Amino acid sequence: MAEKVGGLVRTVLQQCLHARLQVQEADEQLEAQYVQINRGMVIYICFFKGATDDILPKMVSTLLNLRLCELPSGKRVSVLELPGSLLIVPQATLGGKAKGKGMQYHNNISKEDGLKLYSSFISLCEKELMAAAGETGREAEVTVRHGTYGQRQVLQLDTNGPYTHLMDF
Repeated sequence: MAEKVGGLVRTVLQQCLHARLQVQEADEQLEAQYVQINRGMVIYICFFKGATDDILPKMVSTLLNLRLCELPSGKRVSVLELPGSLLIVPQATLGGKAKGKGMQYHNNISKEDGLKLYSSFISLCEKELMAAAGETGREAEVTVRHGTYGQRQVLQLDTNGPYTHLMDF
């Protein structure tokens, strides 16, 4: 019996104190390049076949308003309420299914379509986070950073507890 995918987009969310993502490997002429954020949330994202940009606004609103970030008091607030930063990491492996001793990714969207959705997702996140942060966010250095779609990347993550969530849309 075939395993049904829960939605058209799969995300994994992780609150963080600091995250650093290598977006370009070092080569003979250049050093490795990184993006990083301080306090906020890391969003790993994978698009499945059939995903369209219609789902993105609701998805962005849901993800950014979830109360996953912990204050020193123990109270949980959204990344918008912190205000906090976002690191968005394309993660095609979230679409994998085990077959024998290997993994298959037949349900994943094409690279071209996935890149378009990923770019739109980043733009919507930037717009919503910056609108919510306003002047406070600029003072707190609220940022949206992202990885490079279709490339393997190295992630370093400091968190104040494994508070990881899987969400399908």
